[in-house]
Amino acid sequence: MKKIISVMAFSFLAAAVIGITGCKKQAPEQNDGDRQAQQQEESQGTKEIKLSYGNWAEGVAFAHLMEVMLTDMGYDVQMTLADLGPLFASVAEGNQDIMVESWMPATHGHYWEQYSKDFDELVTWFDTAKIGLVVPDYVKIDSVADLNQIKDGLDGQITGIDAGAGIMKKTKQAIEDYSLDLELLTSSGPAMTASLKSAIDKKEPIVVTGWAPHWKFSRYDLKFLEDPKGVYGSTERVVAICRKGFKSDFPEVAEFFSKIKFNTAQIGSLMDVMANADDKEKAAKDWMKDNPALIATWTTVQ
Repeated sequence: MKKIISVMAFSFLAAAVIGITGCKKQAPEQNDGDRQAQQQEESQGTKEIKLSYGNWAEGVAFAHLMEVMLTDMGYDVQMTLADLGPLFASVAEGNQDIMVESWMPATHGHYWEQYSKDFDELVTWFDTAKIGLVVPDYVKIDSVADLNQIKDGLDGQITGIDAGAGIMKKTKQAIEDYSLDLELLTSSGPAMTASLKSAIDKKEPIVVTGWAPHWKFSRYDLKFLEDPKGVYGSTERVVAICRKGFKSDFPEVAEFFSKIKFNTAQIGSLMDVMANADDKEKAAKDWMKDNPALIATWTTVQ
């Protein structure tokens, strides 16, 4: 059975759940058969994998797909949804096995500077990602440098996501570097896309912190604003990271992850299926059935 810790709950439980390595109860008296079975189980190692992810659409989609596939491989997958800062720290401390989504080199570079010596890269599963400020195509500017021209129509705001996201740090830098008379509004990924939809329905101007891949680009006519100062960097790669020692503890899983790679169409289709799914496990299984050739490249033993 999976266990999901919500973003709100995580902040209260971080010290108790992630920060604590765990306490063992005193074992009841065992006979020789019970003791032998326990020793055999311990010698084989645990089959539990702690899989964590942030509330970004592609990470949510990828994490739930991995949950289904790892469960099919015989593992008990414990899922944790939380802000990225605590997740980086948790993987570095060895309290989470895998975090499925880290963007490099710009978006999460500050987290890598702080923690990367204490975790390992598992796989780069997407290598043409991009972040920046995004507007509907009917907005009559094309550059971040021109945002002050439409600040009144924007109510003086850039609609952002969760405070710990790397794109929020970059946007604060963009406000300073471009001398923007705008305030960065903290919300969440789902709240940002809801605000975007509402503005588009009314044909109102809006600027949001955006990234690709994301399903919003397949639903709406959007454009990245040009970034002549290069605040948001260029092409990003999306990396799954793991705690030190994970690859040797779970060589089968490490080998499986090493084969995973998406192109834009593939991750876009997965995100679109997941975005409206109440049952993400079923959605993942349906997507797998529709993409057998891709799944085979990840699971075939060489």
